[in-house]
Amino acid sequence: MSNLVKEFNDYRAKMNDKILADNNKIIKRIFNLDTNAYQEGALDVKTKELLGLVASAVLRCDDCIKYHLENSHKEGLTKEEVVEALGIATLVGGTIVIPHLRRAYEYWDALETNN
Repeated sequence: MSNLVKEFNDYRAKMNDKILADNNKIIKRIFNLDTNAYQEGALDVKTKELLGLVASAVLRCDDCIKYHLENSHKEGLTKEEVVEALGIATLVGGTIVIPHLRRAYEYWDALETNN
């Protein structure tokens, strides 16, 4: 696993454990809602991950972008599908999204390197 992917996943797991250990009902419910929202429903998981990716890029959340890129990769989305979604995100979000687009490309490359 590339260092970029491993470092992100290790940090995310460590901090999620720390946050959830505080046993805050509201935070636990938000985590649960987030997990359940991306389950198969009227929309398939791939579509939901692309929606999450676009929203994350427009909102300029690099951690969220990485999370949705990794899930998109695990779901078998192609680079072309992801790049098309990121194109929509850049169109909607404007040029301020471009730095996040760069990091998204870097992270996707790291994900592909792991296979």
